[in-house]
Amino acid sequence: MEFTHFDKEGNAAMVDVGGKEITRREAVAEGYIGVSEPCFQKIQEGSMKKGDVLGVARIAGIMGAKKTSELIPLCHTLNLTKVSVDFDEVGKMDGKNPKKCYIRARCTARCEGKTGVEMEALTGVQIALLTIYDMCKAVDKSMEMTDISLLYKEGGASGIYERKND
Repeated sequence: MEFTHFDKEGNAAMVDVGGKEITRREAVAEGYIGVSEPCFQKIQEGSMKKGDVLGVARIAGIMGAKKTSELIPLCHTLNLTKVSVDFDEVGKMDGKNPKKCYIRARCTARCEGKTGVEMEALTGVQIALLTIYDMCKAVDKSMEMTDISLLYKEGGASGIYERKND
């Protein structure tokens, strides 16, 4: 595989997708944020001063996915047909920081188009996690975002990709 965002002279370039077929595209990404136990409890109880942390983070993640082409310089503007952001309050996790409780964010993005939606799904996850950080930083400045990855994509010439457990 070659890098696609460079021209013959090595300059950054937007990929020309004009000749590609329109297909259904979907991508799913996830990431985690580790927070202190008191912060985790406040999120679960809905007692954070700024309000419903996960509700606001969900909307922010959707908005972030929709704005991906404005944030990532060479991304195409896509007409998204679906973006969803969901959270699992995982709690303590083996192999992770034992002083942290973890929340998983998962973003699904879909479109009918000529290029994939991986960047939109990844951006949705990142913005959701950053929003959690922003809403909770008064309680816990030591939060950590981790393991942001593409889990699944389908559509286009490269077909289906599914992340294997490492």
